[in-house]
Amino acid sequence: MTQETKKKVSKSLSKSAGKQKDSFQTLVNDVRIFNAERQWRKFHTPKNLSMALSIEAAELMEHFRWDTPKESWEKARKTHAREIQLELADVMLLLASFANYLDLDLIQLAQEKLQLNRERYPKALSRGRAEKYTAYQR
Repeated sequence: MTQETKKKVSKSLSKSAGKQKDSFQTLVNDVRIFNAERQWRKFHTPKNLSMALSIEAAELMEHFRWDTPKESWEKARKTHAREIQLELADVMLLLASFANYLDLDLIQLAQEKLQLNRERYPKALSRGRAEKYTAYQR
């Protein structure tokens, strides 16, 4: 990839990230209003939200239990697509609630974590492999 192409890709990704951040912030605000209208703050403790996230993630996993990789793709794309989409949305809504209550910028945190993962999983060493990052440390 040429330097010029890299710059174009980087610029495009930056614009996209900005739009995603605005969109996510809108979602966080909408969830904040939704929760406030129902006076749910007293129930939305870090303990309860983390447990709810785990439960919703488990409900997502339930769709794929005992499936072959091929079967899981079929379900995700066709036969159970809507149910899976709704489980993913549940996880996203809980993340938005958690981020709001803790005043966190999840987009920024995810970008920081992605950078950390780039360092932990160098593409030259980790391409096509599934070991934990400690396997790539020198």
